[in-house]
Amino acid sequence: MTSASSQTENQKPNGTGITRVIKAASCSFKGLKAAFVHEAAFRQELLLVLCLMPIAFFTSESLTRFMALVSVLILVLIVELLNSAIEATVDRISLDHHILAGRAKDMGSAAVALSLLTAAIVWIGHIYLLIFTP
Repeated sequence: MTSASSQTENQKPNGTGITRVIKAASCSFKGLKAAFVHEAAFRQELLLVLCLMPIAFFTSESLTRFMALVSVLILVLIVELLNSAIEATVDRISLDHHILAGRAKDMGSAAVALSLLTAAIVWIGHIYLLIFTP
């Protein structure tokens, strides 16, 4: 490597160390805020998460079960964020309908649906155990 290329690697735009961590946290917060402001589905899923978290806390008989219930809720939010990012990127490229753009959006939507199905399965299992386990 030449000294010019190694110098460029050391001067990363987001900094290094704690500076990079702070900038990354700031970007993450901006992403969450953008999703909340611009995405109705994210707001609905966040409301669902906020309602179900206390239920998970008070009805879980173990830390492991609580963590599983909360993890699948967070998974739904993660997948919704990724889907929203895909949709925003596709819309930025072109608002015209294109088969590949439609496919990308449909796949993102399918990922959200599967994450919701996963959460439902875990929560139904939890409810079943609460009702039918002595």
